[in-house]
Amino acid sequence: MGLMDGKVALIFGLANKNSIAWGITKRLHDEGAAIALSYAGEIMEKRVFPLANEINCDFVEPCDVTSDEQLDAIFAKVKDRYGRLDTLVHCVAFANREDLGGRFVDISREGFKLALDISAYSLIGMAKRAEPLMTDGGSIISLTYYAAEKVMPKYHVMAVAKAALETITRYLANDLGPKGIRVNAISAGPIKTLAAAGVPGFRMMLKYSEKAAPLRRLVSQEDVGDTALYLASDLSRNVTGETIHVDAGYNILGLTATEDELAGLVE
Repeated sequence: MGLMDGKVALIFGLANKNSIAWGITKRLHDEGAAIALSYAGEIMEKRVFPLANEINCDFVEPCDVTSDEQLDAIFAKVKDRYGRLDTLVHCVAFANREDLGGRFVDISREGFKLALDISAYSLIGMAKRAEPLMTDGGSIISLTYYAAEKVMPKYHVMAVAKAALETITRYLANDLGPKGIRVNAISAGPIKTLAAAGVPGFRMMLKYSEKAAPLRRLVSQEDVGDTALYLASDLSRNVTGETIHVDAGYNILGLTATEDELAGLVE
């Protein structure tokens, strides 16, 4: 018996085999979930369909999450196919490259709107449509990052979007809790993904996180997948409104320099 036997999971944001969404997809599938996938645009299609074939998933639909009509359509297809939904996974984020890096005060108005719409408001839009399908309760999971809490170099407009996402998580948890629907976010440490490649200075962040994190290692898609399984399953039946860090402990640090680095500064 798998932890997700008999459950239906709809996952937004799969891009390729290095996606955190793929780590989550595989873990939920391995535990028995019926998987429905959504991706963004034709460019991703050739990458997503081979992955879907690996897990024998034949529900693979494109969706522009800025379109209410397209969101309506994909949730209607889930209802027609499965009649219900148990888990919704939001792995969607986007910002114009010019609104990452540079100076924070130079973020454009339109770039701000776009990043917040795609990366944060979309969770509200999805949750609204998932609610009537989660007739026996359910779990909604999104992905965030520590830049929502503390300043991280070059993350800029996406940091604001992630902060909004975490606040949205708490308000949705309060709103949907009476229906037995839990809403949580996973704050993952830096992982080499297609999305991360667009963040200026990401390689530096990756190297430093591995050096400074208490566990002295990076996290993987599989690590996030394990936590997503916990949040999607009944193991977390009384956990909602939380942001769970999967970052080898980096978030607990007040001073991220190592003892050797500090010794060097003093000398």
